[in-house]
Amino acid sequence: MTTPSASERPPRDDAPASDLPWYREVSGPQWKAFWAAWLGYLLDGFDFVIITLVLTEVADEFHLSTVQATTLISAAFVSRWFGGLVLGAVADTIGRRQAMVAAIVTFSVGSALCAVSTGYLMMFVARLLIGFGMAGEYSASATYVIESWPQHLRNKASAFLISGFSIGGVLVAQLYRFVVPAWGWRALFALGLVPIVLALWLRRALPEPADFEHAKRSGDLDAAPDMFTTLYRGGRAALNVVLTLVVFAALLVIFTGHSSGALMTTVLALMTAATFVWFLVQFEPERWPTALGVTLVVFTVFFFAWPITALLPTYLKTELHLSAATVGDVLFWSGFGTAAGAVLAGFTGDRFGTTRAYWGSLALSIPLLWPIFTMSGSHVVLIGVMLFVQQCFGSGVGGLVPKWMVSWFTLDKRAAGLGFTYNVGALGGAISPVVGAQLAGRMPLGSALMTLSATFTGVVILLVALKFPLRLQRLIRPSAVRPEDGSDIVTRATSQAV
Repeated sequence: MTTPSASERPPRDDAPASDLPWYREVSGPQWKAFWAAWLGYLLDGFDFVIITLVLTEVADEFHLSTVQATTLISAAFVSRWFGGLVLGAVADTIGRRQAMVAAIVTFSVGSALCAVSTGYLMMFVARLLIGFGMAGEYSASATYVIESWPQHLRNKASAFLISGFSIGGVLVAQLYRFVVPAWGWRALFALGLVPIVLALWLRRALPEPADFEHAKRSGDLDAAPDMFTTLYRGGRAALNVVLTLVVFAALLVIFTGHSSGALMTTVLALMTAATFVWFLVQFEPERWPTALGVTLVVFTVFFFAWPITALLPTYLKTELHLSAATVGDVLFWSGFGTAAGAVLAGFTGDRFGTTRAYWGSLALSIPLLWPIFTMSGSHVVLIGVMLFVQQCFGSGVGGLVPKWMVSWFTLDKRAAGLGFTYNVGALGGAISPVVGAQLAGRMPLGSALMTLSATFTGVVILLVALKFPLRLQRLIRPSAVRPEDGSDIVTRATSQAV
């Protein structure tokens, strides 16, 4: 039997501490892997945030109500769960790199189609395509980078990676002030063609992570079928195909506003949720309670984060009556705060542990919501500063979410597990802007955003601090609890995975 070389072995937990600064413990190939994935996240954020910036312009051209316009934000979430499932399965079988390339090409094509949309329906379909690709980008890239870096630096890998999404949003906010007034909102979407070329060039020769290669050679990846095979090529394939189509139809009915009342919406939502749980039971027969717990936590994360992310531009333009240039300035500081918070979270996560760093940062963010959404437009500089700080602690710390999530899944199911649970949970981001818009019919939009964000931030703090997935697993399937479940110990390793 051949002994793998140092470059082929996955990172170890038991290596002695190094006197090197942390950034020198990351090898050149590991940094290359990081920047290729980070740029994908930047371009991902660029494409995905565009719709929140031009929502009022699109609504005016297509004659849409506020609630109907927000469904264009929600549309990308409708398809994300399936994108996470499919591209996550590709990442778990064919490879992380191939899934990364497929993902970034997919959502870039969707962005280009948005640029030539002739009406609401065409743009809605294009947004579905963007959501499918974005789901794969999140699961494949996060898994790729986290598996590539030394284990004791993986909070930094996770958080630094997520900062790319925020930087992409900052860039598009600055372009908005120049591009949209001169050439219209379609020109901003046309820039989504750029990621296709960059993605293919940067990712063409990346190696697979050492963790993945080691598992592949040892046969660990063949121990169980991937999620796509489990659902659509097994004995229940026909039933699962029908359920998949039903879920798509149900989500489309809900998010396009064609549901005839609260009762129908509730029935469709419950049916969709039951199907997702059924898929998790098939994918993880013994550990589905853990996967369900992770999904519910992510759902609440999106519910507190996305009302502000999606509707902040609308709030600034409609309630504070700020110009496009001023809106761009405020969004710059908001996005820059998120990016700075992600970098900070990388250090606090490795210092205090993922769980404590996450809920502690969220707790600091809540009191800042009230002044932000009660000040008038004459205090725009102060609003920008407060948003920077609030987003730093509230949204930026979300960079730890991928690291927190992958710890609950074994390597052979990691990308699909992360992709599916994250993107099913992301439906909270589809619902929350619509809820925020509806609440705005009863109260000022700023008050609605503050109420939703503060309430669900508190819920997330409780779920994460109490290690909800572990508690749910112990309650339903205690025999399948792993020793590492809920562990928040940060260990040092100096052996490098190339």
